[in-house]
Amino acid sequence: MKNKKFIKIFILFCLVFSTIFTYPKISISGEQTIEKRLNEISNNVRCLVCRNQSIYDSNSDFANDIKKIIRIHLKENKSDQFIYKFLKSKYGEYILFKPPFQINTLILWILPFILIISGLIFFTFKFLKFKKND
Repeated sequence: MKNKKFIKIFILFCLVFSTIFTYPKISISGEQTIEKRLNEISNNVRCLVCRNQSIYDSNSDFANDIKKIIRIHLKENKSDQFIYKFLKSKYGEYILFKPPFQINTLILWILPFILIISGLIFFTFKFLKFKKND
C-alpha cells in the first residue's frame, strides 16, 4: 500500500518538475525566434533618418520605433509579408531595401543588364576597330 502511494507521489513529483523545467526553455525559444525574425526583417528595412542604413544597424529614434512596431506584429504572429506590406503602406516602397518586381520597377531590375550588355558590345566594336587599324 505504501509502495503504491510512494510511486504515485513520485510520478506526480516528476511530472510537476519536468513541466516547470521545460516551460522556460519553450518561452526562451519563442523569444529567440521572434528576435531572429526581427533581425532578418530589420536588415531589409531602410532607416529613413540614416539614409542607406538598415534599421538593424541604426540607433536612431525612428529605427527603434520601427523595431518596436515589428516586434509587436511578430508577437501577434503576423507574417513577414504582412509586416513588409504594412511598412510599405505607411512609408512607401523606399523603406524596403529590396524593391519588389513590379511593372513600375521593371527598369530598375533590367537597367543593370542593359548597361553591361551595351558596354560589352561597345568595347567589342572598339576592339575590333582597333584590331582592323593595326
